Amino acid sequence: MLVINEKQIQQLYKMTDAIQDITAMLKAKEAGKINNPHRTVFDFPAYEASALYMPSADLVSEVSAVKVVTIFPDNPANGKPTTQGVVLLSDATNGEHLAMINASYLTRLRTGALSGIATGYLAKENSRILSVIGTGAMAFEQVLGVLAVRDIEKIILVNRTVEKAEAFGEKLRVHGVEIPFEVETDVSKAVQQADIICCATRSNEPVFNGSDVRPGTHINGVGSYLPHMREVDETTVLRSDKIVVDDLAGVKDEAGELMHAANSGKWSFDGLHAQIGELVVGKKSGRQAQEEITFFKSVGAAYFDLAVSKGVYAKAKEAGVGIEVEV
Repeated sequence: MLVINEKQIQQLYKMTDAIQDITAMLKAKEAGKINNPHRTVFDFPAYEASALYMPSADLVSEVSAVKVVTIFPDNPANGKPTTQGVVLLSDATNGEHLAMINASYLTRLRTGALSGIATGYLAKENSRILSVIGTGAMAFEQVLGVLAVRDIEKIILVNRTVEKAEAFGEKLRVHGVEIPFEVETDVSKAVQQADIICCATRSNEPVFNGSDVRPGTHINGVGSYLPHMREVDETTVLRSDKIVVDDLAGVKDEAGELMHAANSGKWSFDGLHAQIGELVVGKKSGRQAQEEITFFKSVGAAYFDLAVSKGVYAKAKEAGVGIEVEV
């Protein structure tokens, strides 16, 4: 079995690779070639933490995977990352376990790639200002996903801790992102200026007022993934002309903002425009008018992790990267 660590993955596998591999996986999913049982989530209330167990199988490539990811928000205070994960990749023709892959970076990357794909279909072509609400671990790849598909000219960063927002901007510069950024302490101003908004927080309450969203704005919401979490308010849901989700089964059980709006009786899941795969294969339309407000909600699914894990494994084998171990 090949063991591949995060540093090796980061050297081998980039945002453009993830977008390409997830796009292919979405096409396979729409063709009925992906087996994706619902994930199991364990909560640890004492730590406001969660553990997710996510299996999937690709019947085209004949591989399967199980991802285990833990999310402990207090970890940074103890010198540990908030999110930690691994993927076990297996051969679906003979059961051989092919690789154990660090999944922390891959989780961030595949989530950013999904937002990039959604942004490509739903954001205005002339989008120039990106506002990022929440500058934690998940947000960095959200920015990279958007930059892969739109020519952004300014990035506005909003975070409860200003210093963390400044550090995030500097991290973008070190990464080679030369687009000017500014830190904004007034979230309403950040939202009112934005062509694209990325939310990547674990908030239980909405992080901006939907009344501040301009016509023509596209919103990516990826931080909330449990029923009690709500990054986006009911106003935003009701004002959105098109709501697109990554995986319908997942959002019905885990997308707190959509579940809240449905439970209020003011909105219904029947009002969803599409799953992202339907845009990719042309079953449903993307943006059709400049003034549309569009909202992409992502809670994640195991087959997205399988897509990027397959890609990493192939690149690692080709490059001779990783450690072979007997198990």
